[in-house]
Amino acid sequence: MSAPLVSSSKRQSGRDERPTFKLEQELWQAGKVRIAGLDEVGRGALAGPVVAAACVFAPGTTIPDLLSDSKRLTPRQRARLAEWIRSHATAWALGAASHREIDRYGIVVATALAMHRAVARLGPIDHVLYDGLVLPGFDSTISTAIVGGDCLCASIAAASILAKVTRDRLMGQLARFFPEYGWEDNAGYGTSAHRQAIARFGLTPLHRGSFRIGIGVQED
Repeated sequence: MSAPLVSSSKRQSGRDERPTFKLEQELWQAGKVRIAGLDEVGRGALAGPVVAAACVFAPGTTIPDLLSDSKRLTPRQRARLAEWIRSHATAWALGAASHREIDRYGIVVATALAMHRAVARLGPIDHVLYDGLVLPGFDSTISTAIVGGDCLCASIAAASILAKVTRDRLMGQLARFFPEYGWEDNAGYGTSAHRQAIARFGLTPLHRGSFRIGIGVQED
């Protein structure tokens, strides 16, 4: 039997602390009801799209104890949390920018495109909280960029999990067409095995031609 996502134990402080709704709570108290947490995955990969997710939660939502930055979770934990997020968020949406858009516009602009597309699919939003530095096209009066937001803000952490689960599944599906590159394991990131496959077989049509081989080992 699977362990519950939410337990009665109190959260620990320090390094074990999990994301909270503190930032959302401040906005809720200011009368802003629909607060979207926003994050992306795939920015540093060598192949495939960058995928963004946006999540809206209602005041009073109980945060699962497991909720954390997607990189700190196992695939099984992410899958379980993604199911919880889809069930408990009042709204959620996905957006993406293709490898062609990344090559054409650059990764920063393409990341912003993916994130804007996710938010646009939510409908009217009062404020957006998103992970990272300020991105093009986000109005600072109705959005807040938060460095390390996926570790601090529950809505952003939830978005990071949805984006990660979605992109990993997509790259696993694409791996069937290009089995030599191990995308089902590396999700298109620049692992040693992936770079060796590129050196041996060359680039696929889904690789980002503007990226140098060897960049993108670190997941985002």
